[in-house]
Amino acid sequence: VAGETTLYTYPENWRAFKAQIAAQYSGARLKVASSAPAFTFGQTNRTPTFLNNFPLGKVPAFQGDDGFCLFESNAIAHYLSNEALRGSSPQTQSQVLQWVSFADAEIIPPASAWVFPTLGIMQFNKQATEQAKEEVKKVLSVLNHHLNTRTFLVGERVSLADISVACSMIWLFKQVLEPSFRQPFPNVTRWFQTCVNQPQFKTVLGEVKLCDKMAQFDPKKFSDMQPKKDSLPKKDTPPKKEKAGKEAAAPAEEEMDECEAALASEPKTKDPFAHLPKSAFVMDEFKRKYSNEDTLTVAVPHFWEHFDKEGYSIWYGEYKFPEELTMTFMSCNLIMGMFQRLDKLRKNGFASVILFGGNNDSSISGIWIFRGQDLAFTLSDDWQIDYESYAWRKLDPDSDETKTMVKEYFAWEGEFKHVGKPFSQGKCFK
Repeated sequence: VAGETTLYTYPENWRAFKAQIAAQYSGARLKVASSAPAFTFGQTNRTPTFLNNFPLGKVPAFQGDDGFCLFESNAIAHYLSNEALRGSSPQTQSQVLQWVSFADAEIIPPASAWVFPTLGIMQFNKQATEQAKEEVKKVLSVLNHHLNTRTFLVGERVSLADISVACSMIWLFKQVLEPSFRQPFPNVTRWFQTCVNQPQFKTVLGEVKLCDKMAQFDPKKFSDMQPKKDSLPKKDTPPKKEKAGKEAAAPAEEEMDECEAALASEPKTKDPFAHLPKSAFVMDEFKRKYSNEDTLTVAVPHFWEHFDKEGYSIWYGEYKFPEELTMTFMSCNLIMGMFQRLDKLRKNGFASVILFGGNNDSSISGIWIFRGQDLAFTLSDDWQIDYESYAWRKLDPDSDETKTMVKEYFAWEGEFKHVGKPFSQGKCFK
């Protein structure tokens, strides 16, 4: 896939993860639009322009730089894959398709029926949950048997089959598959952990922690989340007829989309910066100048004129393991993966991070601006996945060294005396 392409989604959407991980393997350049101003779930996907390209108004939705559009997550992941992921013969391609379909048809319905109530986004129904548990056991035993003699689902390496099935099981492993439940299926756990610990998975998913204790339905959590669900944009569809018998237990596709969106829009924690006094420095105003006007003559002077050194701090971060950096596109994916996982820090943070050097001889370093005087990553569990891979140094806003570094890193040009490698490309967190 040539050129930069865009994936529209809401944050933490497991369906979008499939495409993002496929792009990590194939090297496709993928921009993820999951937050304002690029994309706001419930608003952007209701606009005439969006509906013209994606008539269902659902996400993930994909647009190439040539205007080529795709909806449906499996089609998008397939398009962003390479031959190694799709399979090189008709047989292996069909086997990959078999497991991709298996994930959608056999795993997702029982997984949703069981997991969604534990997340407080769907009413609990004992009979439906018990039935879902049995169906999950059946799925796990099929996978366990298949993986008895195999490391991966198809062939000797990761394919789209592993990506699809693993992504469809993330919530199961995080919420309900406690050690005693997964004990009869050791091959599945081994395979899942192998997948999610591959660097290409990790860049997208971060650390996937297997649950210690099976999550249960909490009526209070459910009632707390109700207003959230009601405030979701209602779909323009006629009311559904009640399904008879067994089928009514599995959540309908439409409901699942609403449930997943509710989950994505639910604030996980209070604002980590709530304890800080108000600051006169308006980060958004600086970002507008930086995005729309000349960096050296407008944005940098604006920054220093308005910067509040009591309310904000400036940090230099350098990637600790340059010897592990291989192809430059993978190093860029490493930077962008970190940015994506810090989505909720955007309001109170800004960074310009640069990749220096070339393939197998590169380094990553950048300047970060945060609200407060502490390293912001420590304030939220959600922000701690990547930062320990970097060495951090707080800079003195009054020093000449800081003035030079801010100017060079913001403008992506200069001597970069401390680096010793030529500028390759820059990425902005804003």
